[in-house]
Amino acid sequence: MIEARGLVKSFGAHPALRGFDLDVGDGELFALIGPDGAGKSTLLGLVAGVRRIQQGNVRVLGGDMADARHRSATSPRIAYMPQGLGRNLYQTLSVRENVEFFGRLFGQDAAERRGRIDELLHATGLHPFADRPAGKLSGGMKQKLGLCCALIHDPDLLVLDEPTTGVDPLSRRRFWELMERLRRRRPDLSILVSTAYMEEAERFDTLVAMDAGRVLAAGTVG
Repeated sequence: MIEARGLVKSFGAHPALRGFDLDVGDGELFALIGPDGAGKSTLLGLVAGVRRIQQGNVRVLGGDMADARHRSATSPRIAYMPQGLGRNLYQTLSVRENVEFFGRLFGQDAAERRGRIDELLHATGLHPFADRPAGKLSGGMKQKLGLCCALIHDPDLLVLDEPTTGVDPLSRRRFWELMERLRRRRPDLSILVSTAYMEEAERFDTLVAMDAGRVLAAGTVG
């Protein structure tokens, strides 16, 4: 699903990645764990195709992410949820309107869009709040809505940048329960997650600990 080799990325004089390698298999729940500034967000942005590759190679879904044609062809198969509560949401639009917007963005027809939206809102418990503006939601509900928007087109790769940071413990637990249900429904879905919470480590198939743009340790969980 993902193969990265020798990734180097700097912002001015600040190196974010220093020769980073990564391998994520089909259907794998893969986590990057590390402190702020470790390079997690930079790496996820390169994998999702929203950041420019400076040095190294990233192959996702069988092609080179440095190739604009491949990025364009695979973008409907990748869902990216950026760091920050509700950063991919329009705060003045309702819950349903936000998901509707992303469905239209990916070219879904009206019938497909309605069915998919109802399925996602029921699965996340957001259906009773479908008419509430996104800006009026709690942190946990914003993360669930952000996930709905990311999943509206039923992707093959889900990239989540610290999805539970800033969310209360109960909402964090419910978020991961939702992810487990999603994996049972789509066992071939690959999920790449970054987190700063060590206690979440047991939930993942594979874990990479990173700091200062380098791998500190890597292995399977369990």
